[in-house]
Amino acid sequence: MKKIFLLFVLIMTTGAFAQSKEDVAIIQSVYGKSKTDLVKQYLSLTDAQAAAFQPIYDKYETERKALGQKKIEIINDYATNYATLDDAKATQLTEANLKNNIELDKLLSSTFSKLKNAIGGINAAKFAQLEQYLQVTIRAEIQDSIPFIGEIDKSKISK
Repeated sequence: MKKIFLLFVLIMTTGAFAQSKEDVAIIQSVYGKSKTDLVKQYLSLTDAQAAAFQPIYDKYETERKALGQKKIEIINDYATNYATLDDAKATQLTEANLKNNIELDKLLSSTFSKLKNAIGGINAAKFAQLEQYLQVTIRAEIQDSIPFIGEIDKSKISK
């Protein structure tokens, strides 16, 4: 199952780190499933649990995607300002990134609390474990694609 999710994550994080219709089409053509379906398959919920899970998951995904969009904005801001980065901008970008990470962790924690009441502790833990795996994998892919401050010779960056 991890290989399926890893492939899913790699496809979802390629390029601009944003989910496109083509990415979804690839996943669905290979596995015939969306992320929601893959999560449900992994959790193996009963019909009653699935009914309780869905609205909580939908709310989580809506909020997670908004935080993901904010992360993309932070990355784009970093890329735009890389060549002229000063203390103030570096501080602002780092604080925004750390806040985004905290908000994502808070969202997962809050969702876990709701899910343990709705679908039980084991299933809620499986969901949290899966989401953490996906988040860490995505963060690693993104971090691997972003140069460290000072890594690229600023004189070679075209404006």
